[in-house]
Amino acid sequence: MDKTLLEILACPICKSSVQYNKAKQELVCPACRIAYPVRDDIPVMLAEEARELAADEEI
Repeated sequence: MDKTLLEILACPICKSSVQYNKAKQELVCPACRIAYPVRDDIPVMLAEEARELAADEEI
């Protein structure tokens, strides 16, 4: 994930910054506890594509 792109991306729901989880190929919003998929190096920042993080899942 390009560091410059990561710095400007924000959660479309709460507008907080997101963190990249390389192992899972996801962008995670710690505030909402939601993960957005990254497909073919393209972040899919759509609420309907996001998944909720499990209660025991690390951010």
